[in-house]
Amino acid sequence: MYLHEYRMAVEELRGVGPVLRRRLERLGIRTLEELLRHFPKTYQDRRHLDNLAAAEQSDRVNVLVRVHSRAWIGRGYRKILKVKVGDDSGTAALLCYGRSYLSGVLQPGKLFWVWGRFQRRYNELQASDFDLEAYEPSREQAQYARILPIYPLTEGLSQNAIRQLMRRALKMVQADLSEELPLAFRERRACLLKGQALEAIHFPESMDQLARARKTLVYEELLHYQLALGRSRLVRSSIRRSRPGPKGNLRQALLDRLSFSLTADQLRVLREIETDLFLPHPGARLLQGEVGSGKTLVALAAALSVIEAGDQVAMLVPTELLARQHGDNAAGLLEPLGVRVAFFSGNVQGSARRLLLDSLKEGEIDLLIGTHALFSQGVRYKRLGLVIVDEQQRFGVAQRQALLAKGDHPDLLLMSATPIPRTLALSAFGELEVSEIRTLPRGRKPVITHLARQGNENKVYERVRQEIARGGQAYFVYPLIEESDALDLKDAERMYERLKTEVFPGLRLGLIHSRVAEEQKIRVMAEFAAGKIDILVATSVLEVGVDVAKASCMVIEHAERFGLSNLHQLRGRVGRGHRQSYAFLIYSRNLTETGIARLKAIMNSTDGFEIAEQDLKIRGPGEFLGQQQSGFFRFGIADLLSDWEPFLLAREDARETLSQDPGLVALEHRGLREVLEAQGAEHEDYRRTL
Repeated sequence: MYLHEYRMAVEELRGVGPVLRRRLERLGIRTLEELLRHFPKTYQDRRHLDNLAAAEQSDRVNVLVRVHSRAWIGRGYRKILKVKVGDDSGTAALLCYGRSYLSGVLQPGKLFWVWGRFQRRYNELQASDFDLEAYEPSREQAQYARILPIYPLTEGLSQNAIRQLMRRALKMVQADLSEELPLAFRERRACLLKGQALEAIHFPESMDQLARARKTLVYEELLHYQLALGRSRLVRSSIRRSRPGPKGNLRQALLDRLSFSLTADQLRVLREIETDLFLPHPGARLLQGEVGSGKTLVALAAALSVIEAGDQVAMLVPTELLARQHGDNAAGLLEPLGVRVAFFSGNVQGSARRLLLDSLKEGEIDLLIGTHALFSQGVRYKRLGLVIVDEQQRFGVAQRQALLAKGDHPDLLLMSATPIPRTLALSAFGELEVSEIRTLPRGRKPVITHLARQGNENKVYERVRQEIARGGQAYFVYPLIEESDALDLKDAERMYERLKTEVFPGLRLGLIHSRVAEEQKIRVMAEFAAGKIDILVATSVLEVGVDVAKASCMVIEHAERFGLSNLHQLRGRVGRGHRQSYAFLIYSRNLTETGIARLKAIMNSTDGFEIAEQDLKIRGPGEFLGQQQSGFFRFGIADLLSDWEPFLLAREDARETLSQDPGLVALEHRGLREVLEAQGAEHEDYRRTL
């Protein structure tokens, strides 16, 4: 049997009852397969046996000690158990903070193996960070000197409990476990057998064996992933469509109406997208760009070529506020050219909704801009030819597919102002072409960023007051909407009142956050854009798409609570015009040196791609992509930062396989169907070919 076929409930393992089952479920473990794929997060190398005399000179030691005596020190709830232990080389004290149950375990005269960190304090050797294992005369000493796996846990589940379950699970599958890697690939990449790799990743006998086991499982996982991406590309290229060649009249008419010229990056990317649009098969491209680099304008220009060819275009936007802004801008630019633009969201109801849907179905709307309502039931397009997804990281793969299913193999253009590092883009979006806009429009000045420690806010407030006196506007961003008992942080609602009444009493302030009614958000933003509001107080709802040319100050309080890419996005809300703009990042007093280094990284760079690389290193790919990207392969053991070499090897082998056997008929992996289906296909045809 293949590993993915071990779907028997984990309760079938000896020792798993209802209570333990619920605890395992909290870790996402319901089946035998899921248990075996619950890989250790790290390991403890306890192979070196020490004595207490060596404890002070070592980070951690593995010592066999005898319990001499026990005593309670302190009073009341602060009372702790102190246990004196020793070996032939000396004595030490074990301080059992929060582990009073050990009073019934550490009995005088008994022997225990102790793995821990010892320090000399109060003229004695002490350890409070330690693990225990009772000494058993029947076991050989070498059995205590081993590499131990350390697993991710949940409340009520111990390392020993999960290790015991893992041993039972391995014993159950070892005899019948089939190989997933083709023999040629296994030999070429010096991989272990699947059973050997699983045994060694959970219970390695040496660090070399552990490294080889991890290499095997990482390569296998990445090969599955690369085969899925390559298969997706092949399926898409096998779809045939006919679209009249580009005329370019509408697109040129738009460019002629602009008061400025597109940058070299914008023109290059526009050519790349238009090449996709007139291939004999549907295209799929990811467009990345700096904040304010003009991605939306490029997308609209490309959309005109599709509209001129007789097809419709749908632009999916994450928020109604941003969708309305895009809709207004598109109408102003395109309607004078004869392009029929419409806005659609869940708030469009009644006769207006019926009229819009009828017009869309009859082909009387060329460009529809809106929120999730674009792919809701009852929305029908006459001839949907291009799907544009703005801020794509805020949508899941299933949502993209729902919109693509509204047309007959439309092209797909994903856009993101949060640049994704090259390594991550190739991994998570390997089935897409990637375009980048790195340069800003002419005349834009880089935003100057300042750091301010909490307690120095008044200096920042004074700078903001000066900028507003010169005709600018400001944003104030907070991590919370309202006061929290659990977090000692400023919030938008209370600070709005304080700023309005105490700090800037003579200025006009507005407030928006996710709980503000959509109509009020739109009204407040319209007033801010019209210059009727001087300071806009908000949460990170501002991160996406707000474009006000006069806004010249961005103040972010508790800046350490935001990711680097989030800070860069927020900073990009200012500097949209020709005036010099500023970002003030106010950080908490107790910020660590690492935290300060993070903020200095964004202070010293305005390159979103460079910042994204730093953010990826700090937050990791899962956080970076966001949980919405549920259709992407969820790596169980591979790491996109450290496993770049096996990634390239897997891609090379996948391409070789698909070039020789596009249908994967001969591949020695009967379970590949389930692996591929898990990736989230771009087209329904892809699923049908499986």
